[in-house]
Amino acid sequence: MLGFGLSIEPQLWALIFVMIRIGATFIAAPVFGNVSVPVTVRVTLSGAIGFLVLAAHPIVPPQQIFAVSTILSAAAEALVGLALGFVLQISFAAPMIAAEVIGGAMGLGFASSIDPQNGKSSPALGQFFSIMLTLLFLSVDGHLILIDLIVRSYDVLPPGAAWIGIERLKAIAFFGGYAFLAGLLLALPVGFLLLCLNIVVGMLSRAAPALNLFAVGLPASLAVGVVTLAIAFPTMGDYMLVIVREGLSATENLVLG
Repeated sequence: MLGFGLSIEPQLWALIFVMIRIGATFIAAPVFGNVSVPVTVRVTLSGAIGFLVLAAHPIVPPQQIFAVSTILSAAAEALVGLALGFVLQISFAAPMIAAEVIGGAMGLGFASSIDPQNGKSSPALGQFFSIMLTLLFLSVDGHLILIDLIVRSYDVLPPGAAWIGIERLKAIAFFGGYAFLAGLLLALPVGFLLLCLNIVVGMLSRAAPALNLFAVGLPASLAVGVVTLAIAFPTMGDYMLVIVREGLSATENLVLG
């Protein structure tokens, strides 16, 4: 079919074509897209899931490899995969926003470390939230749900007609606002108390100008922030589960409409 005279070639080409969407999803999705996950592991998982897709769906790849229609079909597959992973990545950005709000109020904005999600420097508190959200995502089998959505996406968006419509792109854009809303709600318990503390410290600095503001305000902010985080973290953990479910729900809506 494609030349070279090999009988296994059509099946191999079909598997490679299916792996485009799956691999693009793993590049953009959290957990799978971590820089700590080797490329070999991603390719192996893409191939294994590709076998499942070929067994469940009669995928017919383009007849010619080097053709404009084939390039457009591959671009459409990559777009669908990136969209699936990007929606989940948006929900994983909410803890980073919450960490920026809380860390700035606590005076921990200078404390940063390498985030295993993307390999870049991020606030230490944000890395802690990100790890907790990843553990919650795995605890509710979010990775298995994502794989199931990838396989089911071939029913709704089959190869050859996989361009995402305007309505789906609009839904992705509007879901981006949810990351800011969820981040602010996640930081609300701690951020509100720190705001009240800053107001009190500001009143004290006006009442007693000779008072060393940094000697009093910074230790108080750190102490109140740590205690409030310890008290409010069970509630914050429950809301992180809500964030995970909202991200999976948005991904399902993207696939099923």
